[in-house]
Amino acid sequence: QVQLVESGGGLVQPGGSLRLSCAASERSFRTYAMGWFRRTPGKEREFVAAASRSGLSTFYADSVKGRFTISRDNAKDTVYLQMNNLKPQDTALYYCAAGVVAGASSPYEYSSWGQGTQVTVSS
Repeated sequence: QVQLVESGGGLVQPGGSLRLSCAASERSFRTYAMGWFRRTPGKEREFVAAASRSGLSTFYADSVKGRFTISRDNAKDTVYLQMNNLKPQDTALYYCAAGVVAGASSPYEYSSWGQGTQVTVSS
């Protein structure tokens, strides 16, 4: 399994932007499909976005489509989540995950997870 470390979370006002990063521990990163999920207390992990191994194919939850962008840099073993026009309902602990199925929206399709980074959207 690949080790993943997220960063970039924080407190932002509604309408603001954040960019999350997820760095992988090994060069096999490029062999994994990557995803972003989020979780709020008492709820299951929710799919946010996913990218294929090359990053050419991307997938989004309806709730973030048009506001969030997933991208990856295989030379840096890093996947990103650019979040624009943030809303209070985007407040959650955000996780990146590595798997084998590109575009998978079920957390059970991912075998490696980071520890999460908190995003809070509030005025």
